Amino acid sequence: MSIKIRREDALNYHMQGQPGKIEVVPTKMLSSQLDLALAYSPGVAEPCKEIAANKEDVYKYTSKGNLVAVISNGTAVLGLGNIGPEASKPVMEGKGVLFKKFAGIDVFDIEIDEEDPDAFIKIVKSLEPTFGGINLEDIKAPECFKIETELREKMNIPIMHDDQHGTAIISSAALLNALELVGKKIEDIKIVVNGAGAAAVSCTKLYMALGARKENIVMCDSKGVLNKNRSNLDDIKKQFVTDRALTTLPEAMNGADVFVGLSVADAITPEDLQSMANDPIVFALANPNPEIDYHLARKSRPDVILATGRSDYPNQVNNVLGFPYIFRGALDVRAMEINEEMKLAAVKALAELTKESVPDMVVKAYGKDIIKFGREYLIPKPLDPRLITTISPAVAKAAMDSGMAKNPITDWGAYHEQLQKRIGIDQKLMSRVIDRAKKNPKRVVFAEANHHKILKAAQVLKDEGIAHPILLGNKAEILKLIEKHKLDLYDCPIIYPREEKETIDRYAEELYKKRQRKGLTYPDCERLMRERNYYAAMMVEHGDADALVSGLTKDYPKTILPSLQIIGTAEGVNRVAGMYIIMNKRGTFFFADTTVNLDPSAQELAEIIELTARGVKFFDMDPRIAVLSYSNFGSSKGEVPEKTREAVRLARQKNPNLVVEGDMQANIALNTEIQQETYPFSALAQQAANTLIFPNLASGNIAYKLLMEIGGADAIGPILLGMKKPVHVLQLGSSIREIVNMAAIAVVDAQLHEQNDHL
Repeated sequence: MSIKIRREDALNYHMQGQPGKIEVVPTKMLSSQLDLALAYSPGVAEPCKEIAANKEDVYKYTSKGNLVAVISNGTAVLGLGNIGPEASKPVMEGKGVLFKKFAGIDVFDIEIDEEDPDAFIKIVKSLEPTFGGINLEDIKAPECFKIETELREKMNIPIMHDDQHGTAIISSAALLNALELVGKKIEDIKIVVNGAGAAAVSCTKLYMALGARKENIVMCDSKGVLNKNRSNLDDIKKQFVTDRALTTLPEAMNGADVFVGLSVADAITPEDLQSMANDPIVFALANPNPEIDYHLARKSRPDVILATGRSDYPNQVNNVLGFPYIFRGALDVRAMEINEEMKLAAVKALAELTKESVPDMVVKAYGKDIIKFGREYLIPKPLDPRLITTISPAVAKAAMDSGMAKNPITDWGAYHEQLQKRIGIDQKLMSRVIDRAKKNPKRVVFAEANHHKILKAAQVLKDEGIAHPILLGNKAEILKLIEKHKLDLYDCPIIYPREEKETIDRYAEELYKKRQRKGLTYPDCERLMRERNYYAAMMVEHGDADALVSGLTKDYPKTILPSLQIIGTAEGVNRVAGMYIIMNKRGTFFFADTTVNLDPSAQELAEIIELTARGVKFFDMDPRIAVLSYSNFGSSKGEVPEKTREAVRLARQKNPNLVVEGDMQANIALNTEIQQETYPFSALAQQAANTLIFPNLASGNIAYKLLMEIGGADAIGPILLGMKKPVHVLQLGSSIREIVNMAAIAVVDAQLHEQNDHL
């Protein structure tokens, strides 16, 4: 399903906190007068003098080598048209976010108030000293062709108009693979391109570079086929005039092997598809609605190979598969331009990657049993972590081979590691979880649905197809909040436990059976069942809901107690534990126990290690565990070092394959250089810890809260480990996004419980 965006939500997203989506963050320490003197006057004079003597040293002493300008004049913004430079800024900031997220590239977005192409070219040319590359964006045709061509001629840094080349590169990879599947050669196929804008022109040129013949290509615009009878065609369109006696799109479709739509919704009909050749290849790329409905196309031609621009159908042609990694490779060798060889290298790398075995984390993220090369998998998925280490090296090598690289790569193994460190697989962790949840949404009961944050999160979960929310609380209050916040949750079940007498009697009887020998009378059970956390826990226990999320307004112990009494721990688990996911620019780390066990013994700590290792694997990562102390491998005596050492011994005894080390200090656990020099025997000496086990609740709780508040880290959690059924507890005051993330984790946990697995 497509994501429903509400105007108010979109505006609040951009406005909340610090307005916009990007900021500039210093990369050096600025904590002392010496730091300031080095960063600015007088210390800054030294790199200035070095660069003045050798301009190439600008890459050595400044951020230029990892800095791209995303530049637009706002003349062709998304589907909005010429809305001006100011109105285009949110889009350009968004592009910057994608560069950073997927390839670790820093961006300044620059919106220029100039529509004259010559003046625009002059302005952009003057920016060359600042940037390592230029991404042109949302500039209308035909001016965009002139602008990109002249800038490439005049500048010695990589320039790319992504609107032209992004779709061309991704669709070319899909085309090569589709042709392989149907056994056709690119030089023989007949292609129809509907649309004659920047993307259509670039796609057609790249198909020709791959071997398609011009005489076999028919291009159409809104007035029909570009043929010899058409007058007033601009110079760009004249390049694609056909000699064939065709005037309309339906005529062009007859016998065609390939249709590429870069136009408008519903531009072609089932009859058009039926007139195409056997095994037709249809790329219906209009957004948000393709040139023909996906299901209608499949029904009309069962043999069709179909791609769209949408994420809810197979074979999404998404530019994010290309531009971050193309610029990454170009920047890393200081390419003087992005030439045809580099674009073709990206095409072929994408096509070949599709044929490789897909990592389990990607398969799970998309809710499949298997993903393999075929009619519904022509190009990689956007969340595939191998994209950066596949496309960027291919582009870099093509730049070197074509004489464009000023800084050739000599150690490809080291470069591969550098690419992984620039972004890491970890940044896509929650994206994978959410995508995985969407494939099989579960019923999540919210025990605090009388809070507006819960309701807004429920709206996101419903709109994005992540979960089916069940709302607990006073129905009148909830409906009033839904109306006040203009939400669309009227079709979600709303349950007020105090009014559910029949269910309360049934649930109370069940609770009494569980707790009659643990101090609860039947009247106690009836009373407790009127409390929402008890009622919600019993819903999950009885199968009336698949997962429980609570804790926004109550202390952790009060939230978790009902679930422990009713649902209990998983088989073979003696205690539960709490884990936080901490994410910062260094990567993703897992902290435990941060919420449950006050001062665990060595045996209990070993159980927490086992639970946490299972929790880390839930997120498709291999745990590298450090059990923390104020000591390093016996360097200090005391209760904590002795307890942590014994816990490690017990954990290894039970699971010899577990990568676990301790006792050790936190900084040592994360620093491989010190370990290799001083503690080379450490199991974490080659790869630092990504999972930190704290010796007691106080240290774990203090650590994650400090990192959140003053360390600039994002946190997901607390994630409850070891429950028999999916129960997850929110942090007091969680944001809407944090609630959504926790619910997505709960959904995936519920999916795994169906397979007899669990967190």
